[in-house]
Amino acid sequence: MSERVRELETLELVVSAAAAPLFEAAMAEICRSVGRFREEPGERWRIEGIRAVGAGEEKLALALALAAAVSGEQPELRRIPTPASGWLARNRADFPEQVIGERFALRGTHLPPGRTAGRITLMLDAGLAFGSGEHGSTRGCLIALERLARRHHPRRILDLGTGSGILAMAAARLFHRRVLASDIDPWSVRVAAENARRNFLARRITVVAGDGWRKRPLRHAAPFDLVFANILARPLCAMAGALAQHLAPGGTAILAGLLSSQETMVLAAHRRAGLILTGRVRAHAWTTLILRRPCHAR
Repeated sequence: MSERVRELETLELVVSAAAAPLFEAAMAEICRSVGRFREEPGERWRIEGIRAVGAGEEKLALALALAAAVSGEQPELRRIPTPASGWLARNRADFPEQVIGERFALRGTHLPPGRTAGRITLMLDAGLAFGSGEHGSTRGCLIALERLARRHHPRRILDLGTGSGILAMAAARLFHRRVLASDIDPWSVRVAAENARRNFLARRITVVAGDGWRKRPLRHAAPFDLVFANILARPLCAMAGALAQHLAPGGTAILAGLLSSQETMVLAAHRRAGLILTGRVRAHAWTTLILRRPCHAR
């Protein structure tokens, strides 16, 4: 992606103090940068997020609808054109190398070339890709992945809702396997493919555009030994049956994109589909669930 930055916009809404964390989390699903500011006078808070115009529109609508349903508030969403000049430079200055768990390091392309000793280092453009490792759900997935690697070595891997491709690249490097990655947003598909090439993983990672399990390459490549699904709580619940169907016996699913308050709902849907909870990772307000399909039906 480098310096090719799409037109930017600032998304802005004002909510109560109680609803602010929910809408901030919703914005973080899509926006590269999110901030919360107290309105004076009073107890209202302004939530602002910056994104590429049109990026992840459906995912944004779902996230805001969920926040509205939980909070009972329906704030007006303002869209403000934002000059790209200067924003990328400021953003890069705020994106130092990130060390995650025991195995991974993420470095922006604006940093001097280098690798962190003893870690899998992934290079990312500090631009507008969804997911730079800063978000709690992405960090939770990477920690869950390194836990899994202590006991299992999956062969067929899917990253559903890949965003910037971090999880697909991490799995490809960790297991030296081919990975299929998909996303509903065409911009994310392009960014993930560019990041794979940047990390010399283009031969191992195939990125396709698709909505959930409807895409033929996903169905044809199943069953999977490992599936990442870092999306949203309600889509996770809706796809629980399809996930279980396309997961190999003994296979693992790492689910993220859910607030800790949504854990019970997501877990119940997947238990009904026959999956078993084997672990969880909590990062700030976010929870990552690690589930397994039993090798034999009860």
